[in-house]
Amino acid sequence: MIHYDIPVVDPDAWRLRVGGHAGRERSLSLADLRSMPAQTLAVTLECAGNGRAGLSPRPVSQPWLLEAVGTAEWTGVPLVRLLDEAGMDDGAVEVLFEGLDRGFEGGEHQRYARSLSLTDARREEVLLAYAMNGQPLPPQHGFPLRLVVPGWYGMTSVKWLERITLLDEPFGGYQQAQSYRVRQAPGEAGEAVTRMLPRSLMAAPGVPDFATRERRLKTGRCTVLGRAWSGLGTVERVEVSADAGVSWSDARLGEQASAWAWRAWEWDWEPSEPGPYELCCRATDSAANQQPLEAPWNLGGYCNNSVQRVPVVVGEA
Repeated sequence: MIHYDIPVVDPDAWRLRVGGHAGRERSLSLADLRSMPAQTLAVTLECAGNGRAGLSPRPVSQPWLLEAVGTAEWTGVPLVRLLDEAGMDDGAVEVLFEGLDRGFEGGEHQRYARSLSLTDARREEVLLAYAMNGQPLPPQHGFPLRLVVPGWYGMTSVKWLERITLLDEPFGGYQQAQSYRVRQAPGEAGEAVTRMLPRSLMAAPGVPDFATRERRLKTGRCTVLGRAWSGLGTVERVEVSADAGVSWSDARLGEQASAWAWRAWEWDWEPSEPGPYELCCRATDSAANQQPLEAPWNLGGYCNNSVQRVPVVVGEA
């Protein structure tokens, strides 16, 4: 997701600055980063507000349906390498990441910034990415450098990254302390949004009715395709229902490009007779987390991982 304007960056003048409670401050060019040992990892990123428009009453924010998710191959330097090279003093507790994008939100002018605990920042899969699918980052994906935090909702993966600061106390900026909190009412502290909850989505069969988006499908056998992911474990099971979640059957699971990428699945369906159906799919991960039929409402509309529901009318017309 893009919070503010996409900044225009001169790659020759740009520098990544590392400082704060570090042993030594560093200023790195894009060429410096590209000269370091690189890692490429397939990662699924999902906006924390994906599915917000499905909640009722609808939260006041960007009305995402189900489209705010994608998977790519990211190439860059493992963050832990830079942290080790910079060193840190005994007082460091968090790592702050600041982007070049800025705007007004919550009544204050700010640059987009988020932090991670030292433990989370030092995970080997966390990358400072400068390439996407083998090409330099497009401007909308954070050129020239972005953070990629596998398993976490996308707000954590700060784009247009310019500064990394080791902090001696938890970060209290707007995007950490005010936004991306699961709360029921204004003024509540709420619970921080972190890792992606298990989710599955299908490429619904048939063709849509323009006004209702109801699918129209000819009679006969068909194969429903989909993807499933979780930031809390690997996807171990996907089930599909044709009767609005009354009964379920297992889909076949496909390959995964990495432990942090979505997993393909497919399910064969032959409706018993013409008429209306409601297709649903749900994922279960290796930590036994399963998608709910209905997700609890929250003020920001975050983490809505309720099962996808697709009305289908089967018939020759």
